[in-house]
Amino acid sequence: MGKFTQDATKLLEYVGGKENISAVTHCVTRMRFVLVDPSKADVRKIEALPSTKGTFTQAGQFQVIIGNEVAAYYDDFVAVSGIEGVSKDAAKQAAKGNQNTLEKIMSNIAEIFAPLIPAIICGGLILGFRNVLEISVNLQQGTFLQGLDKFLWLIGEAVFHTGIPVGICWSVQKKMGGTPMFGIVLGLTLVSGQLVNAYSVAGMAADAWAPDYVWDFGFTQVRMIGYQAQVIPAILAAFTLAYLERFFKKIIPNVIQMILVPFLSITLAVMAAHFILGPIGWKIGEGVSYVVRAGISGKFRVLFGAVFGFFYAPLVITGLHHMSNAIDLQLIADGQKMNPVQGTMLWPMIALSNIAQGAAVLGMSVLQKKNERAQEVNIPSMISCWLGVTEPAMFGVNLKYKFPFYSAMIGSGIAGVISTAFHVQASAIGVGGLPGILSIMPQYMLIWALAAVEAIVVPFLLTLMLGRRKFDPETGKLYEEIAAAVEDEANAVVEAPAEVQYTDAEKNEKFAAPVTGRIVRIEDVPDQVFASRTMGDGFAIDPTEGKLYSPFTGEVTVTYPTGHAYGLRTAGGKEVLIHIGMDTVELNGKGFKPAVRQGDHVRQGDLLTEIDLDYIKKAGKPVITPIIFTDGTQVELTKTGNVKHGDTDVLKLK
Repeated sequence: MGKFTQDATKLLEYVGGKENISAVTHCVTRMRFVLVDPSKADVRKIEALPSTKGTFTQAGQFQVIIGNEVAAYYDDFVAVSGIEGVSKDAAKQAAKGNQNTLEKIMSNIAEIFAPLIPAIICGGLILGFRNVLEISVNLQQGTFLQGLDKFLWLIGEAVFHTGIPVGICWSVQKKMGGTPMFGIVLGLTLVSGQLVNAYSVAGMAADAWAPDYVWDFGFTQVRMIGYQAQVIPAILAAFTLAYLERFFKKIIPNVIQMILVPFLSITLAVMAAHFILGPIGWKIGEGVSYVVRAGISGKFRVLFGAVFGFFYAPLVITGLHHMSNAIDLQLIADGQKMNPVQGTMLWPMIALSNIAQGAAVLGMSVLQKKNERAQEVNIPSMISCWLGVTEPAMFGVNLKYKFPFYSAMIGSGIAGVISTAFHVQASAIGVGGLPGILSIMPQYMLIWALAAVEAIVVPFLLTLMLGRRKFDPETGKLYEEIAAAVEDEANAVVEAPAEVQYTDAEKNEKFAAPVTGRIVRIEDVPDQVFASRTMGDGFAIDPTEGKLYSPFTGEVTVTYPTGHAYGLRTAGGKEVLIHIGMDTVELNGKGFKPAVRQGDHVRQGDLLTEIDLDYIKKAGKPVITPIIFTDGTQVELTKTGNVKHGDTDVLKLK
């Protein structure tokens, strides 16, 4: 039996059973399900499992956050479910059946850019460091700093100028099941040194092209244009190559495929890229760049900043945010063709949106400071967010409660206004969150930092204000979650206990007083249900000490999330209910510190819970505690007055 067998068994039930699972896999921290009917997944019960840190749905996959031990959890789940896991790629393909057309397009774009993100982040950091170095170079003309600045450009150029087109072509080939090396070759033909650099095209005079920079075929001439840093031409060319390779593999006999498939596929793809797709993609990219640049630099740029800043986070949910990478790169490319100091005004707002989402999680962390389980998700998500990765925070925290997500959107919108009002620009992308300041051009760093402060303060305060009425400060849980859990427990059917071997002494042990206090006859309990013996015979103790112990050896069959009542099945087969106080369920768990959970096996004298008697009394609730035998056992008291916990001369059972 594995460490997570019990939780895995319940998870299988809560996701709708084996028949509701199309595919299952896992990543570094999460179980990933493709469900036949996602509505059958009981999210509240799944998130209540001890090993579960949260859930969310993305790209057609229902994902359950487990943590670093997900591999062991996955093995136990496969064992109890009998379902063979699949690869992450297979799960993604299965998940696309749950996506609409737009979601499928966005998933494909995301899968193309995902392998490139580490390189983009590296390049962004390099260019960010160069921003700082250039400030130092301007202040102090040092040979070392100038040399280092020049050296770092070698890496920055490799990532953004030549690496992006080559990487896109490679990634598309890999995703489409083609030969990745073909993609690398195609990408290199787009950025070859034989071509006019994309950044020099705008400055080329008409008579400077021929004869060195044209392909002269006699009947026509084609300009030899490079596509450094161009995204759209690379995507179009790469998909053309992928489909050409598929086509030729189908029609060419296996015996000559090794020769003809590479030759025909690459040759025709390169021709299409330079003669047709490149010029088309160039114009499309320029058009998109022009529209966005007009929006962020024209008369209505502040309005554009507010809208983009406000809606960027929802774009992340849909996957549309991956398009911003392409637009950012196009803006930088076009800006540098026109003026080497121009960059993108989108990336500064994206980094500010990251910060705002993290600030909302900080607010949730304060609201849930006494909820250790919630903090296991809050703290890592907040740190991740401020380093530029928002998905854990958005899907694990903010979207779960909604109001922190909206608070972050408002803060991001205001930050977008500040950023666009002062024309804040970044010279590179890839570095988000607080480190994003390294991507900002030096002359805009101060105003961006002020916008970042706003993106922290406003979402944090809004989250606190909106959450004060929703969260119990004593437990860090939603009031409605506490109430729902109490209702579920009240309506729950007690399951049969696990097979446990008890000794004869345990089966025949005498009742031991569970708490120190004064004995009260059952008919004197100030509650008609107990006093009338409707639930069974018993007695009560008016406690003077705040600790409740098990009166028998046996199993804990019922625990309430509020900690005010416990059901026990004794080794001898008796059923006992201990109810602490009158109407204490209304305290929503305040005043109680449970030490056991449902299903635990206890020995006589084990601690069940700690009780804050003073708090309960100040809340106006009697602390008198009925002990009821709900299985029909009759009770004869043999002692009156005061009793200490563990005393066994209190009663006789009939």
